[in-house]
Amino acid sequence: MRYITFVKMAEDIGAPPPELVEAMGKELGEAFASGSMLDAGGLSGMADSTAIRLAGGRISRTDGPYAEGKEVAGGYAITEVRTHEEAVEGARRVLELHLEHWPGWEGAVEIRQMFSAPDQ
Repeated sequence: MRYITFVKMAEDIGAPPPELVEAMGKELGEAFASGSMLDAGGLSGMADSTAIRLAGGRISRTDGPYAEGKEVAGGYAITEVRTHEEAVEGARRVLELHLEHWPGWEGAVEIRQMFSAPDQ
């Protein structure tokens, strides 16, 4: 089963502490080595984003930043796991590392199963 997770946080939180970067690097390295991590990375800020929307029969474009956004996805990971609970456990571990290495950080990890055309 393939999952994508998004780490969500306030956009103005600043750069992560070096200790967190090191701990996440180790965790990601182990996950890539085991084959459970397929891809991971950071995402640009909302100022660099563009939304394309279809509403009322018209396609419109809105360039960021967006005033209504309180949390943004700052990073993502794509994993291959056996169960949903395994995906949840991986996301929980990410939050544990943030708790341990970035005091005061608040955010969430959204976990969503991915489907390809043959899966549907």
